[in-house]
Amino acid sequence: MPRPSEEEKRRRKYLQVLEVLKRQRTFDKEEVVSTCQEASSVFISRLINELVADQAIVPRVDDDADGATLRRFEWRIDVERFDVEAWVHQRLHGSQVNQTPTQERPRERLLNVGVGQLKTSELLAILIRSGRPGESAVQAGQKVAKAFESRLEQLIVQSPADLKAVSPAISEVAYCQIMAGIELGRRVESAVRQRRPAAMINSTDAAIAYCREAFARLAYDGQQEEFHIVTLDTKLRPIHNHRITVGTLDASLVHPREVFRPAIRDAASAVLLVHNHPSGDPTPSREDFQVTERLRSCGDLLGIRVIDHIVVARERAISLVECG
Repeated sequence: MPRPSEEEKRRRKYLQVLEVLKRQRTFDKEEVVSTCQEASSVFISRLINELVADQAIVPRVDDDADGATLRRFEWRIDVERFDVEAWVHQRLHGSQVNQTPTQERPRERLLNVGVGQLKTSELLAILIRSGRPGESAVQAGQKVAKAFESRLEQLIVQSPADLKAVSPAISEVAYCQIMAGIELGRRVESAVRQRRPAAMINSTDAAIAYCREAFARLAYDGQQEEFHIVTLDTKLRPIHNHRITVGTLDASLVHPREVFRPAIRDAASAVLLVHNHPSGDPTPSREDFQVTERLRSCGDLLGIRVIDHIVVARERAISLVECG
């Protein structure tokens, strides 16, 4: 006779404990532990907590004849109508992907209808891959999608603990897979964007539009100020983006030598200066204007024009040229 699987063993323990509980209107954990031989005290505690979470039972406090306080539990539902088999199945499987009809599983749907047809929750479920007892990858994906429904761009800045608080099924492995998936998507999008014909940055609006797209990650995710330049050819088309410094923008830190070295290497005719404000407010500071003026003067000496300085933040970007 084949040995029972781990799932079958757990199922038997659930059924044994529940049969004991159903025979009593009220009970305490110690009574159940002494009656159920196969189930451990830890397993019984977890099962009781699951019944409380499902509002099937409620805790109550009684006093015995000696005045000692006893913590007991009482059925809140009609025990005779309690579908034990269905409840145990839900505990063991929840909405696990392997219990879902094949044609409805996220991976199979991706292969059949294409990735563009999948909901955000389904994409997340694929990245999460596996759930935990009581919560599947599908359920975890639904929870995360709902939590970030109106702020999906903020998903990338969440910590492992942040996502674990949304769904206990998100392990460190699942967290890494989600973050890697987001970053890969960004890099693919960046590569596609770089293959497009470069638009001329010949106006303030064009400069802001370019920076809002090319430096979107910096605007949304930047935890520190970063200073970048965009080198431009004679027709003011972008050549390359270069990060110069990380840290609070200051004239003593943004040295002209470091700014114009990549511009000279790119044989640039002009440069566009860019930096972020992690606070979310793009209003230029006095130091921003000082840095811009210093670099503009140095650029004039080198024959490399500074066409503008854009400050990017989450909601908008500002041109220092427009600010005067």
